[in-house]
Amino acid sequence: MSSIKVMSENLANKIAAGEVIEKCASIVKELVENSIDAASTKIIINLYDGGLNKIKVTDNGKGMDKDDALLCFQRHATSKLYRDDDLFFISTLGFRGEALPSIASVSEVVLRTTHNDEGYLVHIKGGEILEKKSCEATPGTSIEVSNIFYNTPARLKYLKSESTELSNCTNYIERLSLSMPKISFELYNNDKNIIRTSGSGNLAKVIHELYGSTISSRLLPFNVSSDDFDINGFICKPDILKATRSHMITFVNNRMVKNNDLNRAINDGYFLHKPDNKYPVVFLNIYTDPTLVDVNIHPTKQDIKISKIFELCDLISTNIKAVLEKSLLVPEINLETHEEEGTVVVNSDFINTRNNFEVVSDSSNEEESSVDQITFDFANNDSSEVEEIQKNDELKKLHLEPIGSIHGTFIVAQNEEGMYLIDQHAAHERINYEKVKKALADNKITTMSMLFPISIELSPSEFISLKDNIELITNLGFIVEDFGINTIIFKETPTWLGEGHEEEVIRKMVDLIIGEKKIIDKVKFNENLIRTIACKMSIKGNTYITLEQMNALIEELFETDNPYNCAHGRPTIIKFSSYDLDKMFKRAMT
Repeated sequence: MSSIKVMSENLANKIAAGEVIEKCASIVKELVENSIDAASTKIIINLYDGGLNKIKVTDNGKGMDKDDALLCFQRHATSKLYRDDDLFFISTLGFRGEALPSIASVSEVVLRTTHNDEGYLVHIKGGEILEKKSCEATPGTSIEVSNIFYNTPARLKYLKSESTELSNCTNYIERLSLSMPKISFELYNNDKNIIRTSGSGNLAKVIHELYGSTISSRLLPFNVSSDDFDINGFICKPDILKATRSHMITFVNNRMVKNNDLNRAINDGYFLHKPDNKYPVVFLNIYTDPTLVDVNIHPTKQDIKISKIFELCDLISTNIKAVLEKSLLVPEINLETHEEEGTVVVNSDFINTRNNFEVVSDSSNEEESSVDQITFDFANNDSSEVEEIQKNDELKKLHLEPIGSIHGTFIVAQNEEGMYLIDQHAAHERINYEKVKKALADNKITTMSMLFPISIELSPSEFISLKDNIELITNLGFIVEDFGINTIIFKETPTWLGEGHEEEVIRKMVDLIIGEKKIIDKVKFNENLIRTIACKMSIKGNTYITLEQMNALIEELFETDNPYNCAHGRPTIIKFSSYDLDKMFKRAMT
């Protein structure tokens, strides 16, 4: 007797539910995507106890007739694919025909739908039809899902708390609202409104409705095209940064996706404008030929493969850099008044890039920096005079006048628009960073011998790793030789390194190489090293300088390619407008 048998339809649906339905947000996702594919313009999601008790999705789409209302609960029944070739031209969010039968097999479902003014109701529990009849005709379709995982207790116990399930559902609807700005979304939990978008089709308005003015006021339009891709949306100025990658939101043909390559490209575009452990806020929709995209990787359809991913990533990162370089990136303080307390507080969202750093100050293991050691060079090159005049023209129009400093760390400057605080270490680091980078780019590296050569002793594996990447060091102008067993000696250093920090920089450089477990990216290696060098060469906190030196520092900062951030991404300058100052001291009451 054969031991292989064909499993029942209901059992197959329960197995499929294990992949398709992971949590309450999975049910919301599948139901809402069906509503979108039904050409709905308004979708209302009602959750009860975060979805643990009941989920109801109502739309004003085209609805279904009696036959389709029954057929949609059969496995692999779909209105979106008919032929094999259709897999190459997927334009709908759903297409597998697994979601509704999977949901119905592990819960209780009541579907009400209307087509040609005829309403129809289907009631299913655990995959079994309990009721099917005509009902009151209302435009569109509504689906109620309750008793989730009642017949699969192993899955039921892995549902999270109400707050966690609600957070997951809210997060999904937020992103879907961004991908479909022409659709009005409303999300309720226990009849309390959480999300409401207008469906105006204006992405900037949807961002404002979801995230408020903190983010919407810092948006930069992003519109680029190539032969294969059209990308539009918004990127945020780098004074708004987050601790996780979750706000790098990307869509492909209006489908919300998760793709590490795209996230990496976005992050690379901000590389010079932020710290490594902070991430930007970005909303991008990528349009391309469906034949270049494979969304049939996972039942959730969020993991995708893109045929020309390298060209796409280069397009994104290159143009993000270009947009940021063209924008005036001086963060402005946003003030919130608390009338009941009579106080004014700073909205930290506008300056969260500073909240995560400490001011660089003198310590026992750092070279002290005195006023006499601080010099600022203004050597002009006639061949680049026109470029220098045009560079940062908007910033130069600020005409800042330094009037003092705070704790020898922050320069206070003013103009007719208000007050500016300039982090003197961050500003000087930016200046030094671009000087060192330019010296390397000129390929005219000269070296100088060290009075006391520096030897570095390594383990055998570290020595092998360093020798495999020794060109990274020699290309920078360092002269090194083997010096005994597993030891190298640095005999000469490039002149652009200056004096006083040679050993610290050399050891940092060696650590960067031996600490890398994969193929080292030469560009990023050089960037990290230049950042370290620029930081060590710069004036430290708690160092008082004269007004003339402050003015020279500001002028030279404004001559750099990116005067808004230090090499590590911290802001160099922050503005308090005259109105903000008046508001803080109650001179302006509105």
